[in-house]
Amino acid sequence: MVTIASAAAFDVTVTNHWNGGFQAKFTITPNHALHGWRAHLICDRSLDSIEIWRANVVEKRNGGKEFVLVNTPLDPDVSNGGSLEIEFAGRMSGDSSPSCMVTVDGVNSSVSHTTQHTPVPTHDTGTSNGVVSPMKYDYGKALGLSILFYDAQRSGRLPANNPIPWRGDSAVNDGDNGHDLSGGWYDAGDHVKFNLPMAMSTHILLWGFIKFQDAYRQAGQTNMMCDMIKWPLDYFLKCWIPESETYYVQVGDGGPDHGYWGRPENMNMWRPAFKVTASNGGSDVAGDTASAFAAGYIVFNTICGDTAYANRLLQAGKSIYEFAKNHQKIYSQSVPQAAGFYGSGGFRDELSLAAAWLYKATNDGRYLNEARQFHDGGVPWSLSWEDKRIAGTLLLYEITQDGSYKNDVMGFVRSYKPGGGITYTPCGLAYRDQWGANRYAANAAFIAVMAAADGIETNDFVTWAMSQINYILGDNKYHISYEIGFGSHYPEHPHHRGSSCPTSTNWCDAGAGGPNPNLLKGALVGGPDNQDNYDDRRGDYVKNEVACDYNAGFQGALAGLLHFAINNALPAAPGSRC
Repeated sequence: MVTIASAAAFDVTVTNHWNGGFQAKFTITPNHALHGWRAHLICDRSLDSIEIWRANVVEKRNGGKEFVLVNTPLDPDVSNGGSLEIEFAGRMSGDSSPSCMVTVDGVNSSVSHTTQHTPVPTHDTGTSNGVVSPMKYDYGKALGLSILFYDAQRSGRLPANNPIPWRGDSAVNDGDNGHDLSGGWYDAGDHVKFNLPMAMSTHILLWGFIKFQDAYRQAGQTNMMCDMIKWPLDYFLKCWIPESETYYVQVGDGGPDHGYWGRPENMNMWRPAFKVTASNGGSDVAGDTASAFAAGYIVFNTICGDTAYANRLLQAGKSIYEFAKNHQKIYSQSVPQAAGFYGSGGFRDELSLAAAWLYKATNDGRYLNEARQFHDGGVPWSLSWEDKRIAGTLLLYEITQDGSYKNDVMGFVRSYKPGGGITYTPCGLAYRDQWGANRYAANAAFIAVMAAADGIETNDFVTWAMSQINYILGDNKYHISYEIGFGSHYPEHPHHRGSSCPTSTNWCDAGAGGPNPNLLKGALVGGPDNQDNYDDRRGDYVKNEVACDYNAGFQGALAGLLHFAINNALPAAPGSRC
């Protein structure tokens, strides 16, 4: 950090304002080169929060009238005669914008009067002094690839900005008696839309986005993430009909669907829609969707800059939670067609988590009380599409700082560490189960980095999480990245219909030789057996399947590791066992 004796003060230009918020900018133009900088944003009224681009907030002072800013690792230097424009969004009560000024040590600065534009707002969760911890693998690159995997799973009519060149419109007529159910994500390498794992994936992704916003910005992925995560939320809004208390939870029948090996764009089979209602409830899937709606409200209200859409999500979250709570039943009992694929064992974990998210979104104490009432303590077997207890435990700890929740979080992560009772492969993967081995390890790593960000055994938990993610990215027997497209050695034959079928013909053979013609960027394959053995075969749906829930915790763990790295808090990478 360069410290210069004098300080320049200059006005901030407000470029847009609305009831409860505003956008503004200022420009740093030094009279000599800067290598790191520090600034004070001072306003004449209190701000609830700010979301800022190209700077980090390190301290909030004077009841929100002053914020201390420092450079990001991306913009540590400003050359002599150069300039750095910084934009931010502020939130406060009332409909009039504040008057602000900025002081920067030793800098001659000027106000920008350029044409207004509206970027997507972001907000940092940590601090940065411009020093980045060394990373063995590029977690930001891996994070961006994971987002592309979800874009490849899109069903429905694709937007003009579709980033997957080999994907097109598909299943545009999904619906039930005229009710449109197009959209959403295909579950895995097949073409069924299962709302239980889709909703779980959505709220886990949103949670990591909220927690590690600085990582997404550092990776240049904030806009992509906002665009990607809106897709399932739009679909859930179609599925939930509050007036009739009807929630569509599945489109497509798993048996006939799995008998079709072809591109979704060429699919013409009958795709039935299945629903839960007041007389045949589905508290688990409805609760998970309430969590997605509530977390989505926070993201679109504070990060993605769409308050009208955010409010729509919140209202849907409130109503579907009441539906889930008032008509308690396991959804796969109401929809037996789901039981053989994503059969549920209970719903209290989903109801507790939904209530906790609604408390985070509304600050209504009723939701917190209900989250506590539905919560079952202890150390669960895993974080998965079926069991979200540990997610609810950690969220309740974040809200309450209650030591009993903290103890269960610590117990969960420790149960996955060496000596905790879990099997380890010779090369170091925490091996919970053969189905999606990488998924279980990555989900536990996600909880570990989230807990670490909350101050729970930070260095130890981050180090362990890094060991699991590094294994997945290359610290394994074959030095292969189990994330497709990352590095130069990765699976080429994932069990995925759309990826395996040429776009130039309607014919497709699951057993065709050669790599899949379409690169399924970012997909995390199931992974090795308990001896680190892996065979890249399309027909191996245990080791080479991909799925939406496989990537969710993985992506959040990547964001967490990148967060610690850009805040110069990432421990040294643990050594590979292979």
